[in-house]
This record gives sequence, structure tokens and C-alpha cells, in this order.
Amino acid sequence: MNIPTFTDVEKAHEIVQKYAHRTPVLSSVSINQIVGAELFFKCENLQKVGAFKFRGACNAVFSLSEEDAQKGVATHSSGNHAAALALAARMRGIAAHIVMPENSPEIKKKAVAGYGAKITFCKPTLQARESTLAQVIEETGATEIHPYNNFHVIAGQGTAAKELIEDKDEFDIIMAPVGGGGLLSGTAISTKQLLPNCKIIATEPAGADDAYRSFHSKKWVPSENPKTIADGLLTSLGERNFAIILDKVDDIVTVSEDSIVEAMRMIWERMKIIIEPSSAVPLAAILEKKVDVQGKKVGIILSGGNLDLGKLPF
Repeated sequence: MNIPTFTDVEKAHEIVQKYAHRTPVLSSVSINQIVGAELFFKCENLQKVGAFKFRGACNAVFSLSEEDAQKGVATHSSGNHAAALALAARMRGIAAHIVMPENSPEIKKKAVAGYGAKITFCKPTLQARESTLAQVIEETGATEIHPYNNFHVIAGQGTAAKELIEDKDEFDIIMAPVGGGGLLSGTAISTKQLLPNCKIIATEPAGADDAYRSFHSKKWVPSENPKTIADGLLTSLGERNFAIILDKVDDIVTVSEDSIVEAMRMIWERMKIIIEPSSAVPLAAILEKKVDVQGKKVGIILSGGNLDLGKLPF
């Protein structure tokens, strides 16, 4: 199994910085006072397509050979990865074939179509998504770009933590949410290379705690019937991602739904930025005192800001 190293993150950054935003790192005096620590938020909610996913998709698309690129790229996704891949493909001038479950949120269908992707709808089961994607790839010869279990995607996601550390130097702890593990594995690769003594702590909703159980049992546990408002964190860990996480992550903790809403609201109210529930999970862990941050300098990756404003949890 091919696992990216920090050299691959550096190569990815050369590509990604040409196309992606170098997102700001923000802090809040009032939140720092509440938690008794210095928190620095890497605002990937302000990234293109509104999420860190653009970094990985961009690296994957621009790393393709000319010959492969001409046949286009393909994936199944109902969310941020679909939009990210569609935009990256448009920037390279190639086709993006996206398989989306027919019950995907309208706002996401519109976004993906708006970036010029060719959408094929399927029934909302994993089996239907995978079989429809296989059919699309057979017909088009497109290269599959998996949302997280992909070498170039992981290396691309690692550029967010690289920028955070370059911009704000030393950290005691760096935190990220975990779903499929693309952001977390990339973050871990960059952090352990640049700051070997910095702890990497991942956070997950208690109602979707497959990564927590996988990490603590050292055996891969699938995500089954997850129930959480943090819709970006529903997927099972990828194989490559899990290997990196076991090797480089210090701990994974879980948080309640109430804490996620509280943290999301705190960031909206105190920092005046819009984040989606998945992004609030690290701060939720701090508010629940699952992570001891007293007197420490902590980096948090705010993964994205895409949510349906008609369905706010507060």
C-alpha cells in the first residue's frame, strides 16, 4: 500500500498553492478566555468550494498524466468532494463524472452542476453508488479519484496543516475532525514532520464513532447507521488513512451532539464566520474537556462551511 510522506505533501503544495486559497488563521480573545488556551483556527471554510476538500482534489487532478487527464476523472460523492473535483477538473479543462445519490441536498446538486460536472444519479446506497461509478468508468475510461483513500488526495489535504504551522510556528496540539480520514491523515503527516513533539488529536461525534473504536481497538471498524448532525463525518475510515492514523495520531475523542451545536454557535457568534457542524467538533471536544488545553497553544482545522441555511440546528 502506497503511503504519502511529507515530501509528497511538499510536492502537492507546489501544485495546490497555484489554485487554492491560502486560507487565513483566525483567533478569538473571548474563546481563548473561555477555554484557558490560545486557539488558532485554520479557516478552510473560506477555501474554494467552501471546504479543505479542494486541496486534495486539486492535487489529484493536476498530478494526472496528460493521457489520463484527457479521459477525465470520476467519483461518487454527495458533498464537498464532488464539488471540489468538479472545480479542479474544470480548471484543468477536463471532464468530471460525478455519481450522486438522488437524495443529495439540492444545494449540493446545484453546486456540482454549476462547476460543469456530468452528474449521474443513483439510489442512495453504497452498493448503488459503487456499481454506478464502475459503469461510468467503464464507459468513459475516467480515473477514479476517491474522496479520502487516495495517495494524492491525502498529500493535498496535508497542505492545510503545513500552512498553519508555517504561519503560526510552534503548537502543543493540532486538532482536526475525522470522517474518512483524508484531512486527519494529511494533517498528521505534515505535523509530525514539522513539529515532532506536537500532539495530534482527532475528534468525532459520539453518534458516528467508528474511527474512535477503530483507533482504540487497532482494528478497522466500519461506520454503521451513524447518527449525527455533522454530515461530513459519516463515512468509514479509508484503508490508507487508517494506517497513517494508527502510526501518527496521538488520540481520538468523541463529543455529544449538544456540544457540537454549542461549539458551532460559539464560532458563529464570537468569530463571525460560518462553519458547518463537522468543523465544530474539535472545539466541542475542548468545551467538553475531553482534551486538556489549559495554557497550551492549539491549532484547529475548520474543515468547511457548507450547510443548508434552511436547516440550522439553532
